[in-house]
Amino acid sequence: MTLSVGDTAPAFSLSNQFGKVVTLEELTADRAVLLVFYPFAFSGICSGELQEIRDDLARFQSEHVSTVAISCDPMFTLRAWDDAEAFFFPLLSDFWPHGEVARSYGVFDERGGFAHRGTYLVVPDGTIAWMLVTEAGERRDFSGFHAALADLIG
Repeated sequence: MTLSVGDTAPAFSLSNQFGKVVTLEELTADRAVLLVFYPFAFSGICSGELQEIRDDLARFQSEHVSTVAISCDPMFTLRAWDDAEAFFFPLLSDFWPHGEVARSYGVFDERGGFAHRGTYLVVPDGTIAWMLVTEAGERRDFSGFHAALADLIG
């Protein structure tokens, strides 16, 4: 499935690094949410991207937006990674059924069993307001997200 800006974001229900179930509906109840799919916990580019979010968290978490990161890693791996990095935002596990949510967003790599770097800004009505998809080895640029969020909040 290929998604585009203006499409309805596929619903999901995933466990975070603490085992709490999080749904897209909850995330978009009162503000936009940035969904950040990434290939693997503890890997170089993924660590750098999530550290960038953590280190500039006020631009990714506010009264207008929240941010969650999603990978196909097991919940326990995400917990260990969060313990090591102190991300302060949810890491969601798309482990089982393996990659089901990444697949619904069109970013699951069937041969490798991981998510490509899909980034989606979903607004409270459930539609995708901005998106960027890059390959596994290509670092994403969050500047488009910041511009799209600025446009949304005026």
